[in-house]
Amino acid sequence: MTEICRGHEEHRDRIAAGRRRVPDREALLEVADFFDALGNPTRLKILYALTGAELCTCDLASIAELSVSAISHQLRILRDRKIISFRKEGKNVFYRLRDQHIVDLLSVAMEHMEEGPAHG
Repeated sequence: MTEICRGHEEHRDRIAAGRRRVPDREALLEVADFFDALGNPTRLKILYALTGAELCTCDLASIAELSVSAISHQLRILRDRKIISFRKEGKNVFYRLRDQHIVDLLSVAMEHMEEGPAHG
């Protein structure tokens, strides 16, 4: 059972420590945009597909069962949020996860979901 604050009692030391841990507004907005991009099943499908290898737009469209145009829109969102990067090879564009942090986040998220139901 969660402890409830009674009668507007403030714990000033805890409040001060909590405030020090909160990033500035601009950083919070960037992180919120980042997680917003991860909050879409199609984009997550793309990211999980990219954990194993670099893939071109057509490959990703096939995996996600979307048109190339629709997948390109999703890829643009992921690029804008610095989640994926790309390289061109002739007429093909190949995408990859930006860095190991993205792989780690996806792995931790899946581990968390596999833990089972939450307990109080």
